[in-house]
Amino acid sequence: SFPVLSALVILPVLGALLLLVLPKSRPEHFKQVAFLVSGATAGLAVWVLTDFQTGSADFQLVDTHSWIESLGISWTLGVDGISLWLVVLTGLIFPMAIIAMDAEHDPKAYFAWLLVLEAGCMGVFLALDLFAFFVFFEIVLIPMYFLIGKWGHGERAYAATKFFIYTMFGSALMLVGILSLAFLNEAETGVLTFNLVELAESQAIATTTARWIFLSFALAFAVKVPLFPFHTWLPDAHTNAPTAGSVILAAVMLKLGTYGFLRFGVYLFPEAAVWFAPALVTLGTIGIIYGAIAATMQRDLKRLVAYSSVAHLGFIVIGTFSLNTEGIEGGILQMVNHGLSTGALFLLVGWIYDRR
Repeated sequence: SFPVLSALVILPVLGALLLLVLPKSRPEHFKQVAFLVSGATAGLAVWVLTDFQTGSADFQLVDTHSWIESLGISWTLGVDGISLWLVVLTGLIFPMAIIAMDAEHDPKAYFAWLLVLEAGCMGVFLALDLFAFFVFFEIVLIPMYFLIGKWGHGERAYAATKFFIYTMFGSALMLVGILSLAFLNEAETGVLTFNLVELAESQAIATTTARWIFLSFALAFAVKVPLFPFHTWLPDAHTNAPTAGSVILAAVMLKLGTYGFLRFGVYLFPEAAVWFAPALVTLGTIGIIYGAIAATMQRDLKRLVAYSSVAHLGFIVIGTFSLNTEGIEGGILQMVNHGLSTGALFLLVGWIYDRR
């Protein structure tokens, strides 16, 4: 009966608020508090893993409350086999990123932003309401913008602004798609809802309309992945971000796009996903080849790993839009693989940077 999924989102926010009220006279406490809060969140994620019932395709541990009842918006969180391992990955990566590196200045704000970022990422992977999903999808932009812009290196202001503009533009298109889907579904069914499961089951949108709405979602997720040719913000962001920012960006935040393709693209618009699959598989293939070639030309270690991520994520997109069991399962497995391996690579590169 304990709302563990809501706790996964709320606990990091409470930790960030606690950091804000701690006195600046004891800066060593900021990292300790952030690590304890993120460690407790990791414990909750492991709890979800052990409590998860295999063999069921239903959403589990669902926690739902009315939010804006007049608009059919609810606080609905749930986990299934697709999101389970991404929740666990998020829970484990954040305490590692926090404990591995110190803030160069203003540790209170630095660790507070990291905890807010963790809450947003957890919310994206757990939200079963499209409006709540959009809110979490946007929340993650703010802390990452400040982490790059204030604690980054080199052309950090340029990299942070480019990251924000690219992702905000894609998100604006997705918001139009979300509102269109909800209101058009209401026109057909008489019920205004943003519930993911209800919208997927109704399938009340005309085929051509569904394709256009899928495209609005796909552009937002393509920028977040990033999929070629929307990838140009990624090397700059990685190169100029602080080490913890690079680790989380690679290990967790890039998965928001690949997860979105599967959870909200394929699930909500199955016919449109089939129709667009050849184009997305082609872009994924180009990304694999281009990312690999570009990686071989880099003299900066962070840019090398960043371009290799473009190639790795191309494999995930191909697996997802192969639209068969092996491809989709392989895509999910590669999301976790990439999160662990590339997150570790950026951590190692960050240690080299710090000592060099």
